[in-house]
Amino acid sequence: MLGEALRLIRVFHDLKQNELAERLDISQSHLSDIERCRKVPSHEIVARYAEEFDLPVSSIWFFDEKLTEGTTPGAIEKARGVVADKILDFLRMIERKRASS
Repeated sequence: MLGEALRLIRVFHDLKQNELAERLDISQSHLSDIERCRKVPSHEIVARYAEEFDLPVSSIWFFDEKLTEGTTPGAIEKARGVVADKILDFLRMIERKRASS
């Protein structure tokens, strides 16, 4: 979920992968692996995303499904999952609208 959220943030800001990779000072292949959930971004990379897009770091980590790993699932974690899914659906809708225009 975190990689998908980072991809959608990039798409929302109308940036190509190579453009963002350059701004974040990472390789395009590394960015691609993060966005495809093949690699987990470091705290440093998430901080760079937050700075680049003027977002709170906590709002990005919100999408990390492993954030509550090792804890007993409860209402907060379930609600977080539902909210995160809705936000991602909304960002996907924006992505589709941009692609069709």
